[in-house]
Amino acid sequence: MAFVGAFETDLLPLLPRLAYWLVIMESGALIGIGASTGIRVWGRLAASPLAEGVAITTLIALPLTLVATGTTALFFGTRGFATQGALVMFVAVFVITGAITAINYASKPDIPGDSSVAKARTDSIDTVCPVPEAPSPPRLVERLPAYLRGAPILALEAEDHYVRVHTAVGSELLLLRLTDATAELDGLAGARTHRSWWVARDAVRSAKRGDGRGELELANGVTAPVSRSALSLLRREGWFGEEAPLSDAS
Repeated sequence: MAFVGAFETDLLPLLPRLAYWLVIMESGALIGIGASTGIRVWGRLAASPLAEGVAITTLIALPLTLVATGTTALFFGTRGFATQGALVMFVAVFVITGAITAINYASKPDIPGDSSVAKARTDSIDTVCPVPEAPSPPRLVERLPAYLRGAPILALEAEDHYVRVHTAVGSELLLLRLTDATAELDGLAGARTHRSWWVARDAVRSAKRGDGRGELELANGVTAPVSRSALSLLRREGWFGEEAPLSDAS
């Protein structure tokens, strides 16, 4: 919009013109998120995508017209708009918003209106073949920041009075003893490999042993030590493999 000077905005120099369109577009995006979320949460129009789209378009166009007229007055130095000018602005905003809303609906495979059909199909499938509920995450996950809670726990590492929780997407220090942290793993498959380490069984990508000790390379690239006392137990449980020859740790 800025580079082509749409709607006679080429009367402004490029940088002010870019600022003008950024204000309008960003405002439209924020208003659009609020309007579409509100309508879909309300849910009364979910059975009719057309009615829902029109409602969303109208809720966006009304406040966005005020933003557009105010921004135009600010950038172009006009003192006000006649009723006819405001109506023209509303029609233009409504048409553009409607086109963008239609594109959004066309690009989503799960458009509103299909939800009842999809739910009926899901219910019939579940009746014939019940789907088991996914296991709840370990209690330790609740101590992690939000961005780590969906990632698998790979290992726990004791650091003084803290425990570093290694996940597939990062790590976090918690003020917690290692024994208390492992108690909150709620049966997650794994083992203490060292006095300061606990490792999840599924996190191991490769294993080495040598000189009575061992190392486990985890999925995130971290290497966890295996003490002499834990080595024999982990070997019996197959952590180091039983058929393939074992490589010596360098």
